[in-house]
Parts: sequence; structure tokens; C-alpha cells
Amino acid sequence: MSAGDVRLDGVTERVEAELFTDGGNDAVVRLPGRRFPGVLMQGDSLHILRSDLAQVMEACGRGDLAEARDSAGLLLGGLDVLLKRYEDALQQHEIPRPY
Repeated sequence: MSAGDVRLDGVTERVEAELFTDGGNDAVVRLPGRRFPGVLMQGDSLHILRSDLAQVMEACGRGDLAEARDSAGLLLGGLDVLLKRYEDALQQHEIPRPY
């Protein structure tokens, strides 16, 4: 399977996607058949995001609301940066926001 292949239930399909930003760990792309682009997140970045959220939950479970708030604030800040990158790409390509 090459880098451009998509695996669906054991079947590989080659598709072309529109790239609205540089590649990177959070590329803004639009897949065929979709009206709006999405954010392609690498697996390791997704794992980090999940781990960050788990830290918030663990702090809440311990009753350490200060740590939970700090961790949640960092998580929110990272998501805000990602959302801004997405919105900037849409604006640059004159695509309305889907929300």
C-alpha cells in the first residue's frame, strides 16, 4: 500500500485530496465528496491529544481541580491554535465555515 492509498474494509482505494495548508501534523484537506475540508491529524498527535485529556480526567478523579483546570487550559489552547489554522485556511480559500 502506498502513501496515497486509503484502506476500507480490506479494500484499498486511491483518492485525490485537496490540500489547503502545508502537510505537517495538522493539514487542512478536503476529501472527494465532502463539501468542507477537515483537519488531518497524525496518529501520534491524536494519541497526545487523548493523553492530555486523560490527564484532565485523572486530576478531576483525584479532586485536584487546580491541576485539572491548568491541564484543560493547555488543551483548550492547543485546540484553539488548531481551529485558527483551520479557519485561516478556509478564509484564504474563500470557503465559508461549516458552523
